[in-house]
Amino acid sequence: MKIKDGYVLRDVLGDKVIVAEGLEASVDFGKLLCLNETAAWLWEEAQTQGNFTLASLVIALCEEYVVSEDKAQKDVTTIIGIWKEKGLVEE
Repeated sequence: MKIKDGYVLRDVLGDKVIVAEGLEASVDFGKLLCLNETAAWLWEEAQTQGNFTLASLVIALCEEYVVSEDKAQKDVTTIIGIWKEKGLVEE
């Protein structure tokens, strides 16, 4: 899967948020998705990988942070689920 074009991670008043960019993006602050530090790191890693998988993000998370594979699997599954629900990624 990959992150859909037009969505970027921005720092807004100290918070990391995913926003839509471009001509079709309208400012709707109710639809900003605020990410914690780990979720923001995963977003950046997914962008770096281009085409990513659950497994590739789990491996990267385990290499970057001191976290068990089970915990990483759960966290990555949760954040990818949120991204899919919000329409931010595509298969």
